[in-house]
Amino acid sequence: MDITSTPQGLMSIDMIQKTLNRSRASIYRYANTDPNDLNPPYNPQRLNPELRLNKDDPLLFHPNEVARFAKDILGIQEVTIQQIVQPNPEAETHELLRAILSELQAIHTHLKERDEF
Repeated sequence: MDITSTPQGLMSIDMIQKTLNRSRASIYRYANTDPNDLNPPYNPQRLNPELRLNKDDPLLFHPNEVARFAKDILGIQEVTIQQIVQPNPEAETHELLRAILSELQAIHTHLKERDEF
């Protein structure tokens, strides 16, 4: 089984549901949550989410925790962790800015040549 995480490295309930082929309800049933405690202590028998700052924050899980849970609790033997690699948005922005700069320089050169004649 492949466990795939986001570029941030964390997995949502939906991602875990698809990866483990379990219902959403069963993922919530296995999750180490408590309505009276925002961040309950680690429980090796449960699926432990990352720490949250607010009770309205979504539950997010580290892929290693999901893999541990799949092996130790669900008994799934072959677990592989993969991370989705997406282009860095900042790199795309820089590329776009370079293209704009190049275009502006071409316009500037053209206007300079036109004024000289």
